[in-house]
Amino acid sequence: MKPRLFLAPFAFSLFQFSAALAQQAQPVPASVISLKLQPFIDQHTIAGAVLLVATKDKVLTCEAVGYSDLNAKKAMNTDQLFEIASMSKPIATTALMMLVEDGKVNIDDPVSKYLPEFSNQMYIAEKDANHILLKKPGHPLLVRNLLSHTGGLLYSGPLETPTLDGLPLKTVIAEHAMLPLQFEPGTQFLYSNAGMGTLARIVEVVSGMPYEKYLDERLFKPLGMKDTTFWPDEEQLKRLAKCYKANASKTALEETPLDARFSFPLNDTVHRHAMPGIGLFSTASDMLKFCQMYLNGGVYDGKRYLSEATVAMMTTKQTPEGIKNKYGFGWSADAPGKYSHGGSFNTCMTIDSGLGLITIYLTQHTGPMVKGGEYYSIIFNRYTYSVVSKSYPVAVFISCKLFKIGKTLHMFACNHFLNNA
Repeated sequence: MKPRLFLAPFAFSLFQFSAALAQQAQPVPASVISLKLQPFIDQHTIAGAVLLVATKDKVLTCEAVGYSDLNAKKAMNTDQLFEIASMSKPIATTALMMLVEDGKVNIDDPVSKYLPEFSNQMYIAEKDANHILLKKPGHPLLVRNLLSHTGGLLYSGPLETPTLDGLPLKTVIAEHAMLPLQFEPGTQFLYSNAGMGTLARIVEVVSGMPYEKYLDERLFKPLGMKDTTFWPDEEQLKRLAKCYKANASKTALEETPLDARFSFPLNDTVHRHAMPGIGLFSTASDMLKFCQMYLNGGVYDGKRYLSEATVAMMTTKQTPEGIKNKYGFGWSADAPGKYSHGGSFNTCMTIDSGLGLITIYLTQHTGPMVKGGEYYSIIFNRYTYSVVSKSYPVAVFISCKLFKIGKTLHMFACNHFLNNA
């Protein structure tokens, strides 16, 4: 007998029950979060973090722990600014899909329909030290390939040095149009900043606006995301958390420049250009509004940004059969009803539509952890469990007691209710 099949109806019922409880979720005392996270601060695993848990219409808890500036012992605050890096990607795909809903873009169109420079693009069929064989793909690069990282575009191009923000978006994308694709579109998965940049360039061409202006007018200002920007101003820079990494012996933290991919100063709007895939700075409260719009099926504060059908499409696996990577359109499709995206500085946002929960974790840490610092999943699991156990005590009781009837179901409980990242 396969226990997974036998227990599926029970698991589904519990899932529905938990979702119903989300409607009655109560705020969680901040001390619950602090107690769980303080040991990681004391052990110098991370300098500090901001963590937020919410439902579709209210915040259950928002807590800052540790330091934004470790050397100065400057406490982390809940309005701290962070480089969210690849958490910028769902924003880029959202911008494009809004144009799809406007009837101005079709995801099954060739990219060359909007950007003619991509016409007649070839892909690398063979490559070794002595030769490269290029072939014409069976079908051209499609907009949907960009949305799901299956287009074969590189992470970045040879002109994007020494930093990735030194050239206008139009120039960067023209470079990628001249380069061969790494594989035939739709046959493999390759995480690509250039793909996100190409989407943003389509947004510019179709809307007639610079990408950053489009975001401000269509997303950031309507949603009230006042701190989300490619260029933090002087006041925002004062709230920017410093970045840390483990020292050579992995026993303590040391400060490190925020991002070698960026040029400085960060508020230089003349020489620094928008990087759609990795370039945004934001706060927990700003990203909550974006996530609540998704959890509400594309609606925030009574205004619709995306249809429910589009949200469902974007947040479920869109990579073709045969590609194991579970990626939607700008979101990692973790499990049915659950999707997320992280950033290179150990930031993450997760939406669990079944539980009706949003979890946002922001810190600024790069590279390996200090010894014993496999902290990310531990923090995220303990943190979410603290919130879930307070908000849904009956559901957690069931998961902890009844799920002991078998290892398979017990693991389901752990993975599901601890929000395993």
